[in-house]
Amino acid sequence: MARLLARRAQLAAARGVSGLKRLLRHHALPPAPRRRCFGSGSKAEDRGQVTPLLKHLTFKIKSTGPITVAEYMREALTNPVEGYYMHHDMLGEKGDFITSPEISQIFGELIGIWYVSEWIATGKPKTLQLVELGPGRGTLTDDILRVFNQLGSLLSKCDISIHLVEVSPKLSEIQALTLTGENIQSELDIAAPVYMKGISKTGIPIFWYQQLQDVPQGTSFYLAHEFFDALPIHKFQRTEQGWREVLIDIDPKVPDQLRFVLAPSATPASEYFIQDQETRDHVEICPDAGIIIQRLTDRIQEDGGAALIADYGHNGNKTDTFRSFRNHKLHDVLIAPGTADLTADVDFSYLRTMTQGRVATLGPIKQQEFLKNMGIDVRLQVLLRNISDTAMREQLLQGYDMLMNPKKMGDRFNFFGLLPHQRLTHSDQKVSLQHSKSLSTPVAGFGELVWK
Repeated sequence: MARLLARRAQLAAARGVSGLKRLLRHHALPPAPRRRCFGSGSKAEDRGQVTPLLKHLTFKIKSTGPITVAEYMREALTNPVEGYYMHHDMLGEKGDFITSPEISQIFGELIGIWYVSEWIATGKPKTLQLVELGPGRGTLTDDILRVFNQLGSLLSKCDISIHLVEVSPKLSEIQALTLTGENIQSELDIAAPVYMKGISKTGIPIFWYQQLQDVPQGTSFYLAHEFFDALPIHKFQRTEQGWREVLIDIDPKVPDQLRFVLAPSATPASEYFIQDQETRDHVEICPDAGIIIQRLTDRIQEDGGAALIADYGHNGNKTDTFRSFRNHKLHDVLIAPGTADLTADVDFSYLRTMTQGRVATLGPIKQQEFLKNMGIDVRLQVLLRNISDTAMREQLLQGYDMLMNPKKMGDRFNFFGLLPHQRLTHSDQKVSLQHSKSLSTPVAGFGELVWK
């Protein structure tokens, strides 16, 4: 049964999920309260909203019994007909959340510099595949492409291509407009791994895929910004009888509402996923994330390159982080599924474990530290010197504050890197470090980048 569960997780991860993640949610909110898994918190009028997806889920529960939180998240976010990500543009002020690239161009520019820095450090390979998981509106990739264009003389002999893993038809349309300026028609061959392709405004080929494994092998540099926190999680609670999985059932007192319940006995997930040394009483585990990390590890080990992951997260010390956002505000996770974003903090210690030591891991470090190491202060001063418009200067300063302020995004988001061991050391000793101070070859962002 455990093998069956693992196989189901593999199939789910293969489909991917849009990484359009959710930065602070537009306003400088205080730290998100951790609502317990048995709590609630929506307005009365929201509780009466019976969405098509809620009807679908209640029918499923009546037919087969309570469902896992992972199944609930997968249905609510990526159901082909009613899934939240599938047919909506949820980013920006008019949406439900906003991400760092939408706040300031500096963020994307520094990420672009990181990839150029790593490309140089790996010996300037003749090909560079930039692979982004869940590219949102395409804003981050667009900023990176601008950096590549500005450094055209340095990259002139490199064959660059962009590969986007995106399951949302709506967002892929927006990405195409952002990156190419055109409406692009989908590929007619439904058996082909590429479902859409185009040429960027700077002449670089772009390809769209449903899943990571469809991206061609080769020297690739991977980007996952607010991607992993949208992947489905399983939730577990320690009890006197042992670990029990948290499930979702119909509230017997209110037929059109859902509630959290504990499984009456051990489930395959609680038997398979909980580590013997676990000390917490409540745990969230994302097997899909582990599978994707293993795929990235395989590729980096075989072909070189690197992966940069930026997300909400922790280092294996948090418990209940499952939450929902709608209209830039916290929303009850069980109310009106399909109309709000669902997210859970990424456990970076779990990602590190899933690499099995086959690649080097760096971080997690706070966004504030990473961007400072990348030279955000230098870049800000350069932009301010060249802008005389008062409103634009104020916008730049506000964006900088949102990205760097520890009470806003500075401490909420973390950066985590995967690199080949040989990138960091000339010995055969494997490396897994929190910081890069002891590295023989420093890595930009995880150590200070010297601007010249």
